[in-house]
Amino acid sequence: MNGCPCGYYGDSKKECSCSDYEVKRYLNKISGPLLDRIDIHLEVPRLEVEELNNYKQGEKSSQIRKRVERAREIQKKRFEGEGISQNSQMTPSLIEKYILLDKEARELLEKAISTLNLSARAYDRILKLARTIGDLAGKDIIGSQEIGEAIQYRSLDRKLSL
Repeated sequence: MNGCPCGYYGDSKKECSCSDYEVKRYLNKISGPLLDRIDIHLEVPRLEVEELNNYKQGEKSSQIRKRVERAREIQKKRFEGEGISQNSQMTPSLIEKYILLDKEARELLEKAISTLNLSARAYDRILKLARTIGDLAGKDIIGSQEIGEAIQYRSLDRKLSL
């Protein structure tokens, strides 16, 4: 979705013609409960021509696929006998059982929840996403890096809290 009625909010090439009030009003059309149900929301800026022309090879799809398959296997084993197979399906009691945070991660999450005024549903989604990020990295305990990355994927929460 666009960030404002004119579609240029945050664009590096074209200036947004909307007032702060119009931007806030436009973003508030997304209900909080609906926004809470979206795991990942982030801004994707327009690429400059130079960036398109100077394409650099990143991680190969086959390598990403292997990491994802490993993470899915980890989740499948984790949830044997629980009636689920993926982190996204965890209930609050399973979140408490299977998501271990180190001290720094817990402090960062608490600060983000209070600063951004996030709901309990957003809190759970951040934890589940951080668990998945940890699985992709092969980590058993979730650290501040995984929590920080998961929080970054909640850009609309951050924008609406301003």
